[in-house]
Amino acid sequence: MREEKDRRVTCQDLDITGGFWKEKQELFRRVTVDAVYDRFEETGRFEALNCSWKEGMPNKPHIFWDSDVVKWIEGAAYFLLKQKDEKLEAKVDDLVGRMEKQQWEDGYLNSYFTAVEPEERFQRRTDHELYCAGHLIEAAVAYAQATGKKKLLEIAEKYTALIDRVFRQEHSAAFDTPGHEEIELALYRLYEYTGKESYRELAEYFVDTRGTSDRDGTYEFTDQEHMQSHLPVRQQKTAEGHSVRALYLYSAMADQARIDQDEEMAQVCRTLFENITRKRMYITGGVGSTHRGESFTFDYDLPEYTAYNETCASIALAMFCRRMWLLEADGRYADCAERAIYNTVLSGVSLSGDSFFYENPVAADPARNAFNASRAKGLQEHLPILSRVKVFDCSCCPPNLLRFVGSIADYMYSVSGNTIYAHCYMDAEGEMETSAGRMKLKQETGYPYDGNVRIITETEGTCAVALRIPAWSERWKVSVNGERVEAQPRKGYVFIEREWKCGDCLELELDMGIRFWESNPRVIDTCGRVAVTRGPLVFCAEGIDNEEIPLRDVRIDPKQEGVVREKRLEGTVLPELELDAAVREETDELYLTPKKKRKTVKLHLIPYFAWANRSVTPMTVWLLEEIRPENK
Repeated sequence: MREEKDRRVTCQDLDITGGFWKEKQELFRRVTVDAVYDRFEETGRFEALNCSWKEGMPNKPHIFWDSDVVKWIEGAAYFLLKQKDEKLEAKVDDLVGRMEKQQWEDGYLNSYFTAVEPEERFQRRTDHELYCAGHLIEAAVAYAQATGKKKLLEIAEKYTALIDRVFRQEHSAAFDTPGHEEIELALYRLYEYTGKESYRELAEYFVDTRGTSDRDGTYEFTDQEHMQSHLPVRQQKTAEGHSVRALYLYSAMADQARIDQDEEMAQVCRTLFENITRKRMYITGGVGSTHRGESFTFDYDLPEYTAYNETCASIALAMFCRRMWLLEADGRYADCAERAIYNTVLSGVSLSGDSFFYENPVAADPARNAFNASRAKGLQEHLPILSRVKVFDCSCCPPNLLRFVGSIADYMYSVSGNTIYAHCYMDAEGEMETSAGRMKLKQETGYPYDGNVRIITETEGTCAVALRIPAWSERWKVSVNGERVEAQPRKGYVFIEREWKCGDCLELELDMGIRFWESNPRVIDTCGRVAVTRGPLVFCAEGIDNEEIPLRDVRIDPKQEGVVREKRLEGTVLPELELDAAVREETDELYLTPKKKRKTVKLHLIPYFAWANRSVTPMTVWLLEEIRPENK
């Protein structure tokens, strides 16, 4: 197996021990694992694995149901990795047994095509066969790592051997590359787990063939940009098409760049990252601004009310960022990852852990939604729903959240030579291998609500610890055992190198003051408005907290400091911001002459991820900026 440029530190190496993410993981283990399982059982997703459906029966299998099932298995595996649960394990084993029973002799495994259209296997590029196979591979690796059980891995490897033969060797399928990317990054994961070169070769075949094949044609509702096939991947410079597909592809490209030490591919990934984060990403880390193809559109097109921002797209963005920081140490990648994680990813699940958003807008108007719902089909505009639901027809997001939160420790550290990089901060402890030996670290923090981070060494050794200084922190301080360390960041990281003794304490203090942000004036929906953040969290105003205040008329002075308080919401303690604001006096007049005098009010804001957890209510992230002339 080829030597990696940087070594990953994963949730296998680390245990979440407390704080924000411990609470989330306990909620997901207590509620979300079973909630998603029960909804999938009710809707026939598990029954479909029996491949016994006949015309006229309920719950006709769907082309992507297998991916829902195996993503749930992968999510369950991460919780089983940390805590044995015979009942949960038995549920997984039952599903694995069904898949084993229905796998074709040649290795093929897909419940839809087996039961509904067996003669059409590998004939339609858009029908998610390879996407489902990719998620099967990821689940198989995770379950083997968690439990030591290899049956699902054997099933996945047998299927992968068939895919390799049909696509890379014989070219006997009707198309050459997947319509929905995912198998590419899964194959790299399988390669790094098993060391088998054929998996790396197949991943590279799918990546390098994309955009070059005359057999990967246009299908009905799709075009080549939708599937990132408009150009060979090494010629792509802007993020195009379906946002989840794109970011899964870019993740695989970053894997390929790292594993093959391919600088040309690495530069393509940098270019795409720049395009996304500088021109096509919401302040919440949301991407894919339109429901039309769930896609990227064009530079600076970031509407508010109709923002699509699929939860899975922000998960995929974080996955891409993690792979990019394994390519090179640059704090931009972790800045972007945590922006997505703490905002659009987490807004995808309720505080109760059992209902979900597929889309994540940055403004909501219940009256607009109610009027829209009253229109006949064909006369409606597409607006995101304002209340989370238990399950979707296309229910990719709930199990994706399950596997993401279960493996959140993947985003903490990486190792390069004798340097341990601390990317995202959370309470955890574990060991990692440096070029000089193993180091065990314990991290304690109140992040994302508090900016103090303590890293305590639990072994001795000589190495450097590189602390990320988030771009949002205007002031920061680093100390070792209480003594301040003077150092300048390099590409967003401060490097502290020394001979560490057991019990040494490395402390980072980050400024968590309230900050205000303007968008580029080319973002027409938010021009002249400001957004409010504190630490990695974007805040929003909900009508329920600001009664009789027209949120879209609120004007705030971005020079104020604001007040931070604690707020209990649905059993969760959150920070609440209080800002001084001004609004016009209420009137029934449609048009008014401008008046300087406005009513002063107190505006209350909560973290964006916590919106829509009480009742349907107006919401906005962006607020009008009150510009006051400087004193002369």
